[in-house]
Amino acid sequence: MISGIAIFVNGYGVRAWVEISDPTTYTTLKNSVAAMILLGVAVSFSKGRSGGVDLSDVKKAWPGLALIAIVGGSIPFVLFFEGLARATASDASFIHKTLLVWVAVLGALILRERIGLVHIAAIALLVGGQVALSGGVGAIEFGAGEWMILAATLLWAIETVIAKRVLASVPSHIVGVSRMAGGAVLLVVYGIGRGAFSGLTGVTPEHVLWIVVTGLTLSAYVATWFAALARARAVDVTAALVGGAIITALLEVGLRGVGLPPVLGLVLVAVGVLVVFAAGWRRPVTAQ
Repeated sequence: MISGIAIFVNGYGVRAWVEISDPTTYTTLKNSVAAMILLGVAVSFSKGRSGGVDLSDVKKAWPGLALIAIVGGSIPFVLFFEGLARATASDASFIHKTLLVWVAVLGALILRERIGLVHIAAIALLVGGQVALSGGVGAIEFGAGEWMILAATLLWAIETVIAKRVLASVPSHIVGVSRMAGGAVLLVVYGIGRGAFSGLTGVTPEHVLWIVVTGLTLSAYVATWFAALARARAVDVTAALVGGAIITALLEVGLRGVGLPPVLGLVLVAVGVLVVFAAGWRRPVTAQ
């Protein structure tokens, strides 16, 4: 739900910032806001727990946390938003939603997650729904933007596998902070190196508002994403994420007045998500 809302809101945020800056600067500022929010919540959460956080486990996991910041919180954001500026929204959405396929493959090979007939059926429904929503795979023309989005998606798939391993010993809120705070630092350094912040003289309260709003939605997404990943298999969590396409479509229709996307696509995605939930409902839940 949060992902579906965030994609819709980010469309307005990117358009509001395009007149004064580039997509990389926009995502750097947005991610920095999300990092500060997550850091504040993590500090409050840790103080409220009697046992606190076992710092020895965090120190042992620092290589994994650093990788998450690099392949999850920095490089793919640059690739995705720069690619989004060059590709169509429908192509970008479809390519990003193939994350499910890559996570399923990596999860089976590296995490040893069992992919049964139920998962194969759910993946077929979800991918088929995305194909219907995007107008068919043949409609995608791969240019520089599409390749950048695909590269970002592959990096996020790798991050998911790494995070699943790290979450076995590190609380989800610490992993979320590491991803966004570490990634934000790298993005800021990259932005300074290319002089991205020197031309922000035209920033208005409206621009600041969009950064705050999109930063809030991103922080909510990251917090719930890693909390879910700590409790369920990577393929299940990623499959549920595809349902965000329905939320985005409904918001586009209701608030922007655009035409309803192919109903077949919405139905296939909805059924696929329900299959994932039904399969996961029967398994015991563990929490970090």
